[in-house]
Amino acid sequence: MAAEPEGTPCWADAMFTDLEGAKSFYGDVLGWTFSEASSEFGNYTQAYAEGKAVAAVVPPMPGQEGQSAWCLYLASPDAAATATKIRDNGGEVLMDPMQVGDFGSMLLARDPAGVTFGVWQAGQHEGFEAKGTPGAYCWSEVFTREPAKADAFFPAVFPYRVKRMRDDAIDFSLYDLGADPVMGRMKMTDDFPPEVPPYINVYFTVEDCDAAVAKATERGAILRFGPMTSPFGRFAALSDPQGAAFSVIDVKTTGGDMPEFSDATT
Repeated sequence: MAAEPEGTPCWADAMFTDLEGAKSFYGDVLGWTFSEASSEFGNYTQAYAEGKAVAAVVPPMPGQEGQSAWCLYLASPDAAATATKIRDNGGEVLMDPMQVGDFGSMLLARDPAGVTFGVWQAGQHEGFEAKGTPGAYCWSEVFTREPAKADAFFPAVFPYRVKRMRDDAIDFSLYDLGADPVMGRMKMTDDFPPEVPPYINVYFTVEDCDAAVAKATERGAILRFGPMTSPFGRFAALSDPQGAAFSVIDVKTTGGDMPEFSDATT
């Protein structure tokens, strides 16, 4: 498998104070199994769906206990060059490019409106070994209160083309690489409490959305939205028992008409 094209979502991980609790929850809800923790890399623990690496969980760094959140990594051929672009376009580099053994190089950053994301320059670890299959990553969306900033920043740092949904009721954009959309951008409405920061929402694939929601809430997750059937699948948004936001989607159960999009420049 070759490294992903620049700007492609290529990996996701999350810090959990209760690492064993997180493993138990996601193992039950998404069917994940886990590798042995790597003490050399801070007990970083990879998650697998049907034997394919799909995500990772890790204990929090000192001072960040109780701040669980999923972090999406975007592919870069040169993490240092991407760090320069992030700064040049008003973003903030939270952690400078760091070599992670032979696996690759990473950095953490924030866009000008406060959305945290990662960048991954692949070495031996090229990213997701599966996408769009049960338990694997499927999709992601930037949730922000300042959509204009996101729509300017991300295409300046990565080779995205922005396409906006033709719907006055919803402020939503797609970020395309070539002909393929790789990420969405949604304006946060007043339904989001002001204390909820902007973030990237990560979707994981499930066989049955309603069954996954029932299992997640039974295990202590909070249902935030849905389940709802859309042209892209039946999905729901949740917060896990430690507060990390994520979504589940059954891509086989679809309904409704596909929305229309136009180039942001038109």
